[in-house]
Amino acid sequence: MLGAVNAPTMGPAAHRTQSQKMNLHGSVQDRTLPSMKHYAQYCPIARASELFAERWTPIIIRNLLAGCRTFGDLRAGAPGISKALLAQRLALLEGQGIVAAQARASGRGSVYELTDKGRELRAITDAMGAWGARWLELKPHDFDAGYVLWATCRLVELDRVPKEGLVVRIELADRPADQFWMLLKRSQAEICSNNPGQSEDLVVQTDSETLARWHLRHVSYDEAARAGRIRIEGLPSQARAFVACIRPSPFASAGTSSGMSAQRADKSTA
Repeated sequence: MLGAVNAPTMGPAAHRTQSQKMNLHGSVQDRTLPSMKHYAQYCPIARASELFAERWTPIIIRNLLAGCRTFGDLRAGAPGISKALLAQRLALLEGQGIVAAQARASGRGSVYELTDKGRELRAITDAMGAWGARWLELKPHDFDAGYVLWATCRLVELDRVPKEGLVVRIELADRPADQFWMLLKRSQAEICSNNPGQSEDLVVQTDSETLARWHLRHVSYDEAARAGRIRIEGLPSQARAFVACIRPSPFASAGTSSGMSAQRADKSTA
């Protein structure tokens, strides 16, 4: 199941050794925190960049701001990051007072949340997202299927999901050997890569790029459907409910430069 990866568990002796290496336990003051590269400049931009501009750090902050709380959730929203690197970045952010970690009630793993200091980073991520949406054209390497499906679940408006919920099988043309399922309930939305063993209400046939461009509202659902880029099989009422509960990306309204708008217009008429 995507988004359900937990940090590895181990025996007591190994646990102590691993904890010392990855600095996941004990007080922050007792740890040797991962080092940062320094610009040796007093400029606040340089000093903030030493922390925030590390690879994967903005993604981890974005995921925490989006509501991710567990190690598995954070990793699901950052396809490609290793467990060791994620643990290191979280330890660094905790050591800087940006993230707070608490042991889960089950005793396995931790729950992470941003501190007041960390939540102030929203202004930076919002500005980065708006700038990127306006000025950076999407490229083929931007459509990782795992991330696109994770983002789709994050965009579900739970209060608009039918009371009985929806089980939706997703077939992606760019991942023909794989199948995915979205389980939509009023309480949560999740994506699975294994058959959940429940009756399917809908089958969505599309591709990762189309989903991403729909989220960003580069294309509307109706435009994608007319172009044959997305097709939904199932009861029309449930299909309408599914489409209605997927809200746009928060950066869909960021606007685009005139040059990018022209490029998209050319593509849509090609």
